[in-house]
Amino acid sequence: MTKEEQIHYITHIKKGKGPLKSLPSSESSCTNGDERSAVSRKPLIFVILSASLFGLSPPLAKLLVKDITPVALAGLLYLGSFVGLSIYRLGRKASVLVHEKSAPLEKKDIPWLTGAILSGGILGPICLMAGLRSISGFSASLLLNLEGLATALVAMTIFKEHTGKRFWIALTLMTLAGLFLCWNPDLDRFTLRGPLLVTSAMVCWGLDNNLTCRISDKDPVQITQIKGLFAGSTSLLLAILLGLNIPVDRSLVLALLLGSLSYGLSLVLFIKALKGLGSSRTGAFFSLAPFVGALFSLVVLREWLGWVMFPAAGLMIIGAYLIWMERHLHRHFHPRQTHAHTHSHDNGHHLHSHPDVINEPHTHEHTHHEIEHIHAHWPDTHHRHRH
Repeated sequence: MTKEEQIHYITHIKKGKGPLKSLPSSESSCTNGDERSAVSRKPLIFVILSASLFGLSPPLAKLLVKDITPVALAGLLYLGSFVGLSIYRLGRKASVLVHEKSAPLEKKDIPWLTGAILSGGILGPICLMAGLRSISGFSASLLLNLEGLATALVAMTIFKEHTGKRFWIALTLMTLAGLFLCWNPDLDRFTLRGPLLVTSAMVCWGLDNNLTCRISDKDPVQITQIKGLFAGSTSLLLAILLGLNIPVDRSLVLALLLGSLSYGLSLVLFIKALKGLGSSRTGAFFSLAPFVGALFSLVVLREWLGWVMFPAAGLMIIGAYLIWMERHLHRHFHPRQTHAHTHSHDNGHHLHSHPDVINEPHTHEHTHHEIEHIHAHWPDTHHRHRH
């Protein structure tokens, strides 16, 4: 949308004529070309980086869980994310301009955050660490694929989020890739206890992803800090109450470092992706994490699954391509809404004016007037409508 068109829209509102029912022609011009160009690819980059960082955690945690009990290790990983992000937040305060700061959490966000802490910050990590004691890091990495399926199912059944045909095909292919990679041709069977524990962790994180999506327009660093502090402290306190050993040596430091990267930075990137992609698509693309973890396990743990890796890799690549090329275009309606979150003025949804010209992302309370238009979009913060 050009500057002149924004002024036209704002003037129309100020004159008391009410909200426009459609935007000027440039807003819907994406229908005349490749509509995918209107959808930002930045959230996809965020989720790929997030998946890569998190994918490294199972094989590395597999090495640490030999010396640290699962409950204690789960706590240290999340405390590590808190410590790392606290350092990052201090650096950000010293270098970032005020208008670039993200919107802080509010009282109405507490129920969503509490549910995310309980499901994804406490129960999920404990189940995963316990599962790592029963199966290989390679198998645990690849079972992480089930998180995308759990996320999508929760998004569809509870939160009524739209999912298209391409998405389900991609999710099916990625899940099949995980099943290929989890099969052990030497034993000709699956072990039961480990996979069930890891699967339980994926269900917890699937619920966590959907709950966090409700507050994904708020400061991701603040969300992750609170999550790390409360989840990590709770798990460590539980370990102490149970009389479990918490070694004070190099393994403790390594656990904190791993948590700062694979749980801290990864979660920030994941929350940023949730804001732009929605729960189901972010969860599906995050299914690349198992593949990253599996490849890393080949190098660190010397684990090899045989020929099944090759069809699994092909299915994973096809699934990722389908998600990348997904198109979602239809006429939709936005009701009037007032809220605060980080935004810019180049997406057709933020048409309010400022005394000075601001081109960078900034945060303040603003009002969206009701509007109906057509453009390509994800189920992001501004597009959680029914279909």
